[in-house]
Amino acid sequence: MLNNVRGLKVALHNLGCKVNSYEMDVMKQKLAEAGCEIVSFDEKADVYIINTCTVTNIADRKSRQMLHRSKKENPKAIVVAVGCYVETGMDGVKKDPGIDLAIGNNKKSEVAEILDEFIGIRNASAFEASGCDIDKTLGGSTVIDINHTGEFEDMKLEELPEHTRAYIKIQDGCNQFCTYCVIPYARGRVRSRNEEDILDEVRTLAEKGCKEIVLTGIHVGSYGIDKGGTSLVDLIEEIDKVDGIERIRLSSVEPRIMDEANVKKLSAIKKLCPHFHLSLQSGCNSVLKRMNRHYSAEEFKRSVELLRKYFDRPAITTDVIVGFPGETKEEFEECRKFVEDIAFYEMHVFKYSPRKGTVAAGMSDQLTDREKSLRSDVLLELTRRDSVEYRKSFIGLDAEVLWEDEECHGGEMYMVGHTDRYVRVAAKKDPSLHKDIASGEVTTVRPSGFLDEDTLLI
Repeated sequence: MLNNVRGLKVALHNLGCKVNSYEMDVMKQKLAEAGCEIVSFDEKADVYIINTCTVTNIADRKSRQMLHRSKKENPKAIVVAVGCYVETGMDGVKKDPGIDLAIGNNKKSEVAEILDEFIGIRNASAFEASGCDIDKTLGGSTVIDINHTGEFEDMKLEELPEHTRAYIKIQDGCNQFCTYCVIPYARGRVRSRNEEDILDEVRTLAEKGCKEIVLTGIHVGSYGIDKGGTSLVDLIEEIDKVDGIERIRLSSVEPRIMDEANVKKLSAIKKLCPHFHLSLQSGCNSVLKRMNRHYSAEEFKRSVELLRKYFDRPAITTDVIVGFPGETKEEFEECRKFVEDIAFYEMHVFKYSPRKGTVAAGMSDQLTDREKSLRSDVLLELTRRDSVEYRKSFIGLDAEVLWEDEECHGGEMYMVGHTDRYVRVAAKKDPSLHKDIASGEVTTVRPSGFLDEDTLLI
């Protein structure tokens, strides 16, 4: 029984990736089971927990801002820093008076127990008499050596956060060491979750009414390499057999796993969504080499060609970094031509931001913010054009949609959802469709002023 946390109002705020989102949902679940009252982050709380991100220096700054905002909101509250910022910035965390407790990665599932112990120590009469300060890491027990662990943190969702779609974490860590990225130092090496644990979670969520699952991790394509045996494709084949789940979606994967053998096997999995986010970062080989990416532009293109060979109009999305150190005008033009030729459904365009502690941060020929912005604008315009064209290709065809929510536009209510290719769709409100999958003929593409973004209309 965790008596010290029972009845406390706890507010949580998440920064960063879908893995963080999954882990925060598990933390909420654990705290609620321990008797905490989970409240909105805008409410006054007894405990504020910030699930931090450290992917860029800006992410670090946002993490600190949210931690300090929490302490300002209620100076008497316990402010807890959790996750990646703790792993990479522990020296600063220990010196920060706005942070009361720090919990690293691979310890998030123990948040209720750690918080209960912290409060017990703080409230102990011997402590109060001594007037001593508490080591906010409880002697280091809440921050393990993440870079030397092979253990996958035991986590399992029992309830559906989004009612129709659930993210499921299947692996953690990364072995790639791209020159711009600090994540291997924050998340450690590749660790794969036990296959049966994943399938058990999928079955549990299916029983709760989940229609779609998204397999996520830090480097999803590496699933299984640390264990041998089950690969990512093998895992998806097993999930496909679970009754109740109608869609399986992949989060970001490396292009190298999309060879002909794997793509052919994937195309035979009926529930797998034809939506693939392949990390590109640059379409120029010399830049890819400086980034320490482990493929060439030609290999990436081959993966795209295979996906388009075996799947009908797959939605292929990507990430691109512009303004990487030393990127010349000629290199950027090579990248621009490459992505134009691929014609992605969507590109997420990022202006390179030096990350302290990475190789790239010390490289010469850092570009100016103006140069990065100009290049970013070029690719953003390109992806806007390609995205609309991709959406238009579905006009006149039936679209199978997972209806997820309701929104108002122009005084009328619409059902909103996504196709298996993760294209946003809207239709006049029909209560019978809510949280179900149904089809309808696409009539037009409405521009971004309608329901916030380009949307297919049924």
